[in-house]
Amino acid sequence: QVQLVESGGGWVQPGGSLRLSCAASGFTFSNYPMNWYRQAPGKERELVATITNTGTGTNYVYSVKGRFTISRDNAKNMVYLQMNSLKPEDTAVYYCNAPRVWVDIRSLKDFWGQGTQVTVSS
Repeated sequence: QVQLVESGGGWVQPGGSLRLSCAASGFTFSNYPMNWYRQAPGKERELVATITNTGTGTNYVYSVKGRFTISRDNAKNMVYLQMNSLKPEDTAVYYCNAPRVWVDIRSLKDFWGQGTQVTVSS
């Protein structure tokens, strides 16, 4: 079955860096784009970054452009989110997402990891 397992979250001071990792299994990883979302307390889940299946295209929410970098390693079935110059407003649970994965000949489904907490504070 499809599994997404995030790691790398934690506490960091403002201006610091963290690298999130997501290990994917159970589907043909290299066929699908991947996303990182985040959800802060009391707020809706927000799409942070997207990467194409080949890794050649990326997109970011405006608030993280120039600070975050999404990347992937299709040989290892891994997707990453490098987060630099972190701000308190980046505090959230971060989720890895595999969108619209074929689960059978007629069905597509979104898959999510369990989330990893990122806390930015002094």
